[in-house]
Amino acid sequence: MKRHLTVLPALLTALLVAQAPAHAAPETGEAARTAPAAPTQVLSPTPYMGWNTYYALGGDPTDAEIRSTADFLVSSGLRDAGYEYVWIDGNWAAPTPRDEAGDLVANPAQFPDGLAPLVDYIHSKGLKAGIYTDAGPYIPGKCGLGSHGHYQHDADQFAAWEFDAVKVDYLCGIAADLDPKTVYTEFAQALRNNAAGRPMLFNLCNPVTSPDWGTYPEEQQSTHSWSYAPAIAQSWRTYTDVGFVGEIKFKDVLRNYDANARHPEVAGPGHFNDPDYLGPELGMSDEEFRTQMTLWSVAAAPLVIGSDVRQLSTASLGILTDPDVLAVNQDTAAVQAVRVGPAGTTETWVKRLADGDRAVVLLNRGDSPATLTTTARSVGLSGGRFTVKDVWTDRVTESAGTISAAVPAHGAALFRVGRATGRPGVPHVVAGLPQVTAVGGDAVPAGIAPVAAGGDRARVEVTVRNDGARSVGSPRVRLDVPDGWTVRPLGTAPGVLTPRRSVTLAFAVTLPPDATPGGTALTATTSYEVTGKGRVEQETSAALTVAPIAPDGDVVLSHHGWISATSGWMSPTVDRSVGGGSPISMLGQVHPTGLGVASPSSVRYYLGDRCTRLRATVGIDDAVRNVGPEGGTSDFQVIGDGRVLFDSGVLSRDDVREADVDLTGVRMLDLVVGDGGDGGYNDRADWAGLDATC
Repeated sequence: MKRHLTVLPALLTALLVAQAPAHAAPETGEAARTAPAAPTQVLSPTPYMGWNTYYALGGDPTDAEIRSTADFLVSSGLRDAGYEYVWIDGNWAAPTPRDEAGDLVANPAQFPDGLAPLVDYIHSKGLKAGIYTDAGPYIPGKCGLGSHGHYQHDADQFAAWEFDAVKVDYLCGIAADLDPKTVYTEFAQALRNNAAGRPMLFNLCNPVTSPDWGTYPEEQQSTHSWSYAPAIAQSWRTYTDVGFVGEIKFKDVLRNYDANARHPEVAGPGHFNDPDYLGPELGMSDEEFRTQMTLWSVAAAPLVIGSDVRQLSTASLGILTDPDVLAVNQDTAAVQAVRVGPAGTTETWVKRLADGDRAVVLLNRGDSPATLTTTARSVGLSGGRFTVKDVWTDRVTESAGTISAAVPAHGAALFRVGRATGRPGVPHVVAGLPQVTAVGGDAVPAGIAPVAAGGDRARVEVTVRNDGARSVGSPRVRLDVPDGWTVRPLGTAPGVLTPRRSVTLAFAVTLPPDATPGGTALTATTSYEVTGKGRVEQETSAALTVAPIAPDGDVVLSHHGWISATSGWMSPTVDRSVGGGSPISMLGQVHPTGLGVASPSSVRYYLGDRCTRLRATVGIDDAVRNVGPEGGTSDFQVIGDGRVLFDSGVLSRDDVREADVDLTGVRMLDLVVGDGGDGGYNDRADWAGLDATC
């Protein structure tokens, strides 16, 4: 998915200058002329927080599950941290969703006592209750329920049940070809005019997005909601769903964040852009989820948990409840972060806070660690000394104007930066993450996750930089590796590290021939002397992937262990079309072996210069014909050590290509599928056969 994000200079100025109003919008430009007014009811001055049933419980949430979750929100401390909304998403209604009087009816199999007693229970726990409907008419087979033609009746019923919030989808709305601005405005009015006079938060949820959903006019898409929703709703979705039931991937988190960032000028106290839900332990690592939490917090986005909170680890709960991170999200200015500088693999984002400080994010989208840098001036601060608080670790240092961080792959550093006063503080020294720069004498390209095999020798570097105004003494780095590995320092460390200087310390690391395949951690302990503070230590870690043993003989590559594998939708499947469904089939021919993926996709194998030939048939799986006529185009590449060995060109559902590839000398093999230039909708792609000679 290509990202398009333009930050207007006037907007950037308005969001960063300390004297600007708390929810400043640009004074000039098209966005300033079209930004709508805020809704009349300010029901949540800062972004609301809570939990939703959809991603965790899927299509059939039950009374017992929701009560149990409400209990856990209290016992775990999530409620006290601010997560107060318990939101019942779709599929709560009976198969025939209305009775003879036109009232909505809960499914008795899931809610035997109806919804009112459940809402009472939620309220008894000091929580608030949310409910779901759709802006369109109920269309069996298209959506679970719809309120079109019943807006006032349903708003009155939700109020009578004492709900505090309503999420309004658009599945029936798009199926009925309605105008979202018109119907959402009507629904908003019905909510405000409910018979009980009950305040109810309105989450406008149009997820329809091209090309993910097919081809639709711009005015019907989620990306258009910003132009009218702030005047009628407390929040509005800015892109399609961030994942699927039980699955939220990091790449889609970045996609939704980028879309959400297009119109920061319309966000402010009581009305917020909504990039969708938080997804701890639904497919992301702890590091990736911490990045999502960082980005959602600086975006002034609603923080709604999509996971089953009852099953979360202590680490995930700690990320969700970190008080300093939540303070950034709940900052009363409700300013949404903007990007400073160009888009790319590494980026800087800044959010102006109510007290004049800046929340600064150094984002690493890449697959290898990197040291990222910005300046206090770039984020709108002036002066000669700055306090830099690491929001995640609470470490406080002082900078002379440069703000740097060693950021893991898929990671994000979050700092709170303000002007420093009083006596000089501890210098802002950045202890770099261990970075594998070469394996077996070959350089590792920037941004690529490093891979080594048993017996390889790797060069590992740790860069230490001093962004403070005072020197530090005797910088030292110790590198710890797994048992059986050897490590040898290369070169010596200096006696002093002066301000605005850095030093890179290198090590030779040798893996044993029988090194265990999988991810392993390299840990660096960096220490240095600070006047008046003694010796200060920082510990950093980075992952190195150890490749599986190379294939031997005539093998089906899909049956061999891969190093990494991605799929645009779901996960790659072995000997099945993507999603784990039917056998691989193209143009009516069934193939017993291969890989099923959705674009974009990349599957990496370690060959270790052991293979000579690969044969495969590539194309679009026949499963796309059961979905619809749209989409279903992809391009396939076989890449060996960075060189393209085969390129299919763009293939439709009516094309296949035979690949016969010379693998001589190839150490690392990548099977890459692109979207053919028209997005990934309905792109179920197959690598059939995958017969390798090794």
